[in-house]
Formats: sequence, C-alpha cells, structure tokens
Amino acid sequence: MHNFTEAFKFIGRNGQIPGGPHVPTLVHLTLGTLKIAGIGVAVALVIALPVGLWLGHIHRGSFVAINLGNIWRALPSLAVLAIGVAFLGLGLGNVELALVVLAVPPVITNAYVAIDEVDRDVVDAARGMGMSGWEILRKVEVPLGIPLIFAGIRTAALFVVSTTTIAALTGYAGSLGDIINNESSYHLAGVLGAAICIAALALLVELVLALVQQALTPRGLKLAKAEDQSMALTPLAATDAV
Repeated sequence: MHNFTEAFKFIGRNGQIPGGPHVPTLVHLTLGTLKIAGIGVAVALVIALPVGLWLGHIHRGSFVAINLGNIWRALPSLAVLAIGVAFLGLGLGNVELALVVLAVPPVITNAYVAIDEVDRDVVDAARGMGMSGWEILRKVEVPLGIPLIFAGIRTAALFVVSTTTIAALTGYAGSLGDIINNESSYHLAGVLGAAICIAALALLVELVLALVQQALTPRGLKLAKAEDQSMALTPLAATDAV
C-alpha cells in the first residue's frame, strides 16, 4: 500500500522528484505516448482496414485476413524491434514498425468478419436497387459492420497504447517508457506511477472509441439490439411473476 501511496504522490507532483533535477513532466510524456500510439494505430488502419473490408466484400482471402493475421500477431514486439534495427536503426521508426505489426491483425480480421457476415439478403436487395459494389460496401456493409469493425480498432488501440513503453528501449525519448525503464532515477514509486498512467490512458482510449462507435452505429442496429435485450429479459420477468 505504501508503494501505491508514493506512486500517486509522484503523479500529483507531475513526475518531478523532490530534490532532484527537473525532468520531463508526466503530462508531457503522456502526450508523447499518445503521439506514438496514434501514429501506430493510424498507419495500421491505413494498411489493414481497406484490405479487410474489401476481402470481406468479395468473400475471399479468409486465410490472409484471419490465419495470416494470427501469425503476424504471434511475432513478439521485442523481436520486431531487433529485426527493425537492421533496416530502420534505432528511433521512432523502429518503434512504429513494432506497433503496426501489433495493431494490424485485429483490425484486418474484424473488418473481414464484419463485412463477410452481413446478411446476404440485405446485400442482394441493395444490388437489386441498382447499387454498385462500391456503394453496397460503403452504404450497406460498412454501416452494418460498424460494431465489429470498431471492436477490432479498440483492441488494436489498447494493444498499442499498452506497448508504447518499448519506445525507451530504442533510444527514443518522450514517452512514459522513459520512466518505466529508468527505475534507478525514478525509483519504484515513479515506475508504478507511470504504469498507472499507462493503464488510465488505455481505459480513456477505450472509452473514447466506444463513444465514437456508439455515435457511428446506425440507429436501426441500436434499436434491434435493444429489442433483443428486451426479449431476453422477458422470460425472466415472467418467471419471477409466477
């Protein structure tokens, strides 16, 4: 309990050490962590989202979208960092490579499954109305697949935010990893305080993406989900009444 108390005091001091030299503040390092994570997630979305959506639309390439994605996910981030040094050297580029490798699999897999599982009758009806393949994907399949697509994005974002601390291992300064990988200067209270900040940051990102998902989900899907929940609760209510 004492360690947690000291950790929260460290957070309250904004990462400064009493009697020690001035160091980058927790706010500064947290913003740096968000920048690193944001770049990694953005690059992963640019790479994986179009591929997953298109493969799901044409109902092909499940091996690429699922199995290859799982193989990719199995690559340890530290191993990717070590391999990346040979091509990119130390620094931010190497870190982003490891984060992209981590984020691509859940995005591409969920995007594929979300589009592939859209009701074929709905798609056939849209085609019968004269919609092109691109219009069906954009106006029908993607809106109906939003919940599952965002589930993959949220998973990728959590993975990336939680892993940004490896940036310090490449010599790149400016993230909360600077504290976690420097216990000799920040002591256990600082390391624990930075870890708490990382956990809070991951929860905040999850909350924000959940709100975005809620805002983008079509109203019809929300009503259908509410109706399903209501029907699931009805038998329980009837049993209680008996």
